[in-house]
Amino acid sequence: MRKHIGMSALALASVAVLAGCAGGGDTSDEASEPVDASGVELTVWVDENREPAVEAAAATFEEETGATVTLVQKNFEDIRNDFITQVPTGEGPDITIGAHDWLGALVSAGVVNTIDLGDKTGEFEQVALDAMTYDGQLYALPYSLEAIALIQNVDLVGEEAPATWDEMIQNGIDSGAERPFVINTAGQTGDGYTMYPFQTSFDAPVFVQDSSGSYTNEVGMGGASGEAFAEWLAANGEDGTGYISTTVDYAINNELFNSGEAAYTVQGPWAIGEYPDVNVAVNPVPPAGDGTAAPFVGVQGFYLSSQSENALIAQEFLVNYIATEDAQRALYEADPRIPAWSTVAEEVASDPIIAGFLASSQNGVPMPSIPEMGSVWDFWNAAQAQIIAGADPVPTWDTMVSDLEAELGG
Repeated sequence: MRKHIGMSALALASVAVLAGCAGGGDTSDEASEPVDASGVELTVWVDENREPAVEAAAATFEEETGATVTLVQKNFEDIRNDFITQVPTGEGPDITIGAHDWLGALVSAGVVNTIDLGDKTGEFEQVALDAMTYDGQLYALPYSLEAIALIQNVDLVGEEAPATWDEMIQNGIDSGAERPFVINTAGQTGDGYTMYPFQTSFDAPVFVQDSSGSYTNEVGMGGASGEAFAEWLAANGEDGTGYISTTVDYAINNELFNSGEAAYTVQGPWAIGEYPDVNVAVNPVPPAGDGTAAPFVGVQGFYLSSQSENALIAQEFLVNYIATEDAQRALYEADPRIPAWSTVAEEVASDPIIAGFLASSQNGVPMPSIPEMGSVWDFWNAAQAQIIAGADPVPTWDTMVSDLEAELGG
């Protein structure tokens, strides 16, 4: 589905008009006059949910600059592959919406360009900027983020956030619930994603990050820290306390929590609708180790094509029409995800559930977007499931790390 907004486009426009312009759409008193982009057509790929908000920003951009913005509505799950295959042929868009964990593949394929947010950088949550950064370069304008968090049954354990795993478990026991805590392990498959905040509290990240925050391909979950996490996992698995079990998948997890059989769970904002019978509170995940429990943060944003013939005009649209408080608020209203724009995030955090997920994300780290992450899941999930089910934790974990390093050529 294509939507054309405004006048017909000509082929190209001079980018010289951008010199010295801060751009239209900036509501500050110091905003410069809008650029003259008459005759320029930008093509933007969006999905159904976000299209109305992007359309509103595009209409303002057209009115103020004379450009034309063509929105192409696509299924979100098709965008990454279509972008990678179409950009090199010249058939791709100037801008596309997308997820941050696509970034490694997009950079490797050479289909995305860096962007410069200028003084807008300080308006965004740092974790969102980190997620869209690869090898120290920012490749996308972030707009939303999400992370898992601790969800608790207020009628059983109150609203206060437990400071540690042990405190949480004791609260759950004292509540009289059948289970103090329940967590999805994807059954016998294992679910490293959901377990990750507990793992990071032992200082055992999947990959090591460099000084810029970018992920390297060095596996970070080996050694004593990873082994300590594995031992904790075994101690709370089926041959230990039993708080973590391979009998629990996503559906069972949600059923146990919604029925009141479990006092706490760890889930994402997408699961809140599964708990209609529970008075819930949302808080950051408590650490099991000595460090911060840092969940993976997923970020969505807007990428600029490396083959755009109007790259500076496209950046003008992103930085001065999408990266505004009004546009970011409209994106939230169109598809309620935690905003990456800090003031809008604070605004919507008047809802205590959103506030809880925001607080959790502020403790978090971006899910690695490097291509090597695709090799991690099978090794990592399987080792966790085996340990939970009773396998000897240290050799099982060490074997997983060695096998993964061999797979990655490390």
